[in-house]
Amino acid sequence: MKNLFTGIPDDPSNELFDTLLEADCLRVERIVSCGQSSPPGFWHDQDQAEWVVVLQGAARLRLTDQEKPIELHPGDWVNIGAHVKHRVEWTTPDGPTIWLAIHYQRR
Repeated sequence: MKNLFTGIPDDPSNELFDTLLEADCLRVERIVSCGQSSPPGFWHDQDQAEWVVVLQGAARLRLTDQEKPIELHPGDWVNIGAHVKHRVEWTTPDGPTIWLAIHYQRR
């Protein structure tokens, strides 16, 4: 048995990515951010869709197909389609933001 809220590093300077489960067309990942954001001008453009939920902390995402940024708080989730460009504009700087991300291929 494992717990999503354990194993959080004491050094918040690096974002943590843990793959929890991987199968043919699916990857489940825990992400721990502490003030990290996407570099200026950088946009993620992924081959797979991504469903992501914030479990702890808060974040702000920007998607190119949305007029306004999306504010995420515990329990809030968003589904990002494949090749929808997106970026993390902000995460809570004074504690960890814990995300659960499910990357999947639509059939």
